[in-house]
Amino acid sequence: MNNQYPELFKRHNLNPILTSDNWPYPINSVFNPGATLLQDGTTLLLCRVENRNGESHLCAARSKNGIDGWVIDTEPTMMPDPGNYPEEVWGIEDPRITWVPELMKYVIVYTAYTRDGPGVALAFTEDFHSFERFGIIMPPDDKDAALLPHRIGNYWALIHRPISSYRAHIWISFSPDLRHWGSHKLIMEARKGGWWDANKIGLSPPMIETAEGWLMIYHGVKQNAAGCIYRLGLALFDLHKPEICIKRCNDWMFGPQEPYEEEGDVNKVVFPCGTTIAPDGDTINMYYGAADTSIGLATGSIKELLAWLHSQQI
Repeated sequence: MNNQYPELFKRHNLNPILTSDNWPYPINSVFNPGATLLQDGTTLLLCRVENRNGESHLCAARSKNGIDGWVIDTEPTMMPDPGNYPEEVWGIEDPRITWVPELMKYVIVYTAYTRDGPGVALAFTEDFHSFERFGIIMPPDDKDAALLPHRIGNYWALIHRPISSYRAHIWISFSPDLRHWGSHKLIMEARKGGWWDANKIGLSPPMIETAEGWLMIYHGVKQNAAGCIYRLGLALFDLHKPEICIKRCNDWMFGPQEPYEEEGDVNKVVFPCGTTIAPDGDTINMYYGAADTSIGLATGSIKELLAWLHSQQI
């Protein structure tokens, strides 16, 4: 009897690959890392680090193989700067990193925790040592945002997740200069009822450009009597008109099942903010926050993700 769901992402046997015990200075937890490959092939994770006061900053960890041997900055890499950017008064969180060839820079889109809730902020770096901030580009309540790596026509495109009432959907906005944003469009709605992605969804890592379209890994939140469960699904968007959703999964494809994912500061959470793609163009490493406490690694195949998505019945 074949009653097993396919395993699209295989967890690494060293999971969790990073915990607070690895940190060179005192912290409460480390999770939700942005990820990128540096020019020399080194994997860099820009990790959300939570202090004992509950506020977060960002800290970089580097590894030659993206699995172990992590070299962690001995001090916070990017701290909140509420003196110059008052919207960062309660911390900075959940970075997504996009390498932008036109700018020859890494663009970091992150959550600035304002007095009025989370907003979307943007910064640039060439080396993850110094940063140029643009500040808030989407006001509260808005988060789960990432930049596409090149212009669509003449405009930059940003995926983000504003909150309206008790529901939260995924939107796209466009900009000529990365500062002024408009042409806002709803591109995918949270479902209703008992679905795994009912009421609240959001972008997880930055979208992945494939020959078939922009591949999105997104999270959905199911609310039940025991609380919330964060799981992951897939969707595909048109290459030239990324506001058009071509295909969306019905089933979730990755969810909390290991002890380090089911129990922590926030139980039953898998939450990736970054992926890297191997030189073969297919192998994908997904780095995710586990229960808002540690960082896990799971590996899959882009071809298999797309095949599974196309196999989903709508």
